[in-house]
Amino acid sequence: MGKLFVIMGKSATGKDTLYKKIKERHPELKEIVTYTTRPIRKGETYGKEYFFVSKEEMYEMKEQGKIIECRQYNTVLGPWFYFTADDGQIDFSTGDYLLISTLAGYEKLQGVFGMEQIVPLYIEVDDIERLERAVARERAQTTPCVPELCRRFLADEEDFSEEKLQEAGIEIRIINKDCEQAVEHIEKLIYGSTHVGLD
Repeated sequence: MGKLFVIMGKSATGKDTLYKKIKERHPELKEIVTYTTRPIRKGETYGKEYFFVSKEEMYEMKEQGKIIECRQYNTVLGPWFYFTADDGQIDFSTGDYLLISTLAGYEKLQGVFGMEQIVPLYIEVDDIERLERAVARERAQTTPCVPELCRRFLADEEDFSEEKLQEAGIEIRIINKDCEQAVEHIEKLIYGSTHVGLD
């Protein structure tokens, strides 16, 4: 029986980069593409980073009972929703999955699939370095939005507070100061916990 490994962490901790590197090295890990109502960013592709949908499409999926977990972010550009859908992508009999989500999303997935099936991979970066990364990423956008960057950065402090991390049972932290070391740590957690046991 497969497992779902959930990469999570505050904004600009390098989750997307780590996800891509793990997928390149381990194509056997199946992808789950989640959904969002936020505008597509420069360099993103529909169906790759996310399925970019309208609020109307999201509400229709909700009425059909297809939404497993959903998070709302009240941004300076209006509310944005991110959600995971029961759209046939997840079948644990076929192997292991890798997904980027939030702490709240991780807990909802545990509630649906069980604690044994959902494994947390929590990414951490020093706050100053994280802010520098966020500024650089925003500067590269076609229309940078500094107020949204600031809102997201501050919201992370609440969403990923130490109290919430402890309540969710997040004990292992993957420090992403060096990308290669972080990838190796993730590989050990994935293949150690599913195949040979942690050292």
